[in-house]
Amino acid sequence: MFGLDNGMAFILIICIIAACFFEFINGFHDTANAVATVIYTNSMKPGVAVVWSGVFNFIGVYMGGIGVAIGIINLLPMSLLTDQSVNHNIAMILSIIISSIIWNLGTWYFGIPCSSSHTLLGSLFGVGLAFSLLPGVENVGLNWTKVKDAGLSLMLSPLIGFGLTMGIVILVKKISKKLKNNILFEEPQKKKSPPPLVRGLLVLTCTSVSYSHGSNDGQKGVGLLMIILIALAPLSFSVNHSMQPEKLLVSLNQIDSIVSKIDYTGLTDIEKGTLTEANKRLDSMQVILADINSFDSLKNGQPQALRKNILISAKLLKNITDPNEDYIHIKLEPAQKKQLNASIADMKSFTEYAPWWVILLISLSLGIGTMVGWKRIVVTIGEKIGKEHLSYAQGASAELVAASTIFFSTSLKLPVSTTHILSSGVAGSMVATNGLKNLRKKTLKNILIAWLVTLPVTIILSGGLFLLISYFMG
Repeated sequence: MFGLDNGMAFILIICIIAACFFEFINGFHDTANAVATVIYTNSMKPGVAVVWSGVFNFIGVYMGGIGVAIGIINLLPMSLLTDQSVNHNIAMILSIIISSIIWNLGTWYFGIPCSSSHTLLGSLFGVGLAFSLLPGVENVGLNWTKVKDAGLSLMLSPLIGFGLTMGIVILVKKISKKLKNNILFEEPQKKKSPPPLVRGLLVLTCTSVSYSHGSNDGQKGVGLLMIILIALAPLSFSVNHSMQPEKLLVSLNQIDSIVSKIDYTGLTDIEKGTLTEANKRLDSMQVILADINSFDSLKNGQPQALRKNILISAKLLKNITDPNEDYIHIKLEPAQKKQLNASIADMKSFTEYAPWWVILLISLSLGIGTMVGWKRIVVTIGEKIGKEHLSYAQGASAELVAASTIFFSTSLKLPVSTTHILSSGVAGSMVATNGLKNLRKKTLKNILIAWLVTLPVTIILSGGLFLLISYFMG
């Protein structure tokens, strides 16, 4: 299997199953965010709602692209994913998966709407930091640019959910008063469906949250599974074997033709060093590709070297074309800059990919997980955030804001928490109707505590597990 011996193939299968289980948990852990409003407004029966949500979660993963998945992969130190130590790779995978599953299951059991995104990212951060503490590992750190972007996205999105939902509910409330029609703010009658238009709106927002959840949260599972494959079966997954080496050589030659024409006269030492290192990486890749007709011909160590050179050279060359870099002032003609950016993107496409079966496997795991285990979190969202029953306007507004925020974040290739956006949106809708007194402080306290402690707990848990497993594996 993928050129691995029986022992490694068994470990790989176990890790793939564990990654699917994590995504399965993500499904039933986060499903409530999509179905709580339609269930509590009697727009859909629970059984129908979770199946409906499961189907659109599946579609969201399969159709949502892989931008967020690549961002998840890039959070880890580059040297960790290209590390040729099998022990380190196994320790990394086990630590990420075990810590993520423990925290997700624990918070689900207690009915706390905790973020699977926070959980996974915290586990990734912890492993990256722990790896840098190993003896003999030098100049290794997390991709702090990606960490900052992901962290800000996760921290700000609940505030956006709270503020925007509150604003929409206040606006709808004013319009309802002018029209003298308060049906949107009436408490849903038990076992009675809302008016057709209201019901249609709520089903539409539920569908949007389900699809957007799949397109964002589902990609995190794709990223996790790709980390497993790259780490444990690097010969087959470090680069995209469905593409041809000739195409990569074309991109390298195009880059080389531009970089080789840059005049070193007047350049600073940093600028000269950037170009020299980039040229070194380009030359190394051309040597590896010189005598092969397909990536299947690569030998042990070459795929990792190729992946590492692609990522490092892309980063170095991007400094040349990025106007925000204040220490690089290498001038290029507009046409040259455009061609260089296009060639860099072509080169990176050999590492930024996910096989169709990986996406399908995660889609199925999330979709099936969505159809079970939903009730604990639904009760929290529907009954325990506010002191009053969720109204039609509150449910629709919270889900509309959640879906829009997730769609926007996915387009920027940023991970967000569906759980925190929607639960904060429901809280904002409650405040908009009757002020802060309408919130249940105990529930909000539990959600806030989970929001604050998830990252540090999972960082410590995964980092500690990584060091412990690495120690016992020698």
